[in-house]
Amino acid sequence: MSELLVDFITSLDGHASGEGWPGFWGLEGPEYLTWLGEQPEATYLMGANTYRLMSGFAAGEVPKGQDEFRPEEEASVDELTQASKVVFSSSLEEPLTWANSTLVRDDAVEAVRAMKSSGSGLLSTIGSLSLCRSLLRAGLVDRFRVVMFPVITGATGEERIYDGYPDVALEMIEHRTFDGRIQLVEYKPRVLKHPPLGVPA
Repeated sequence: MSELLVDFITSLDGHASGEGWPGFWGLEGPEYLTWLGEQPEATYLMGANTYRLMSGFAAGEVPKGQDEFRPEEEASVDELTQASKVVFSSSLEEPLTWANSTLVRDDAVEAVRAMKSSGSGLLSTIGSLSLCRSLLRAGLVDRFRVVMFPVITGATGEERIYDGYPDVALEMIEHRTFDGRIQLVEYKPRVLKHPPLGVPA
């Protein structure tokens, strides 16, 4: 059975991106980049908006506010290009132009449920806030990982991650600091039907 990881990089105040900021908010360091390079092979899951954005980067479209890609950003996009990707969309048309991408028009929750039960290895989301929210609500997420970068994007932040989420209890299974400033926290999530009635002893 496959394991499903929801994986976010965020500002401290929970934004997935910020207008005018470079990738990783320009704050990635050698420890973090080394760790990224050591991650196990995964099949990446995404929605149409993330596909359009990331495939555009792969085709050479530079993010708004930048003149060119930094080497770290190029390496990240290149790795994604080589990886297997499943794109859930009713608006995109086949064939998808980004290498190693498969289009799925079926209901994403049911498709991922089937992928988990019939497959092996790691499934990991990239971006795709509404997809992640739907998978979490359905109880399909095995691990919920957030890497927080030390910046507050109150004025320029975009894509608020947790809006519309259910209440979720989080059991910490890993935490780590990279380069003395970037914080990773990883949890086993449990969606709550209602708030806990009492405080655990």
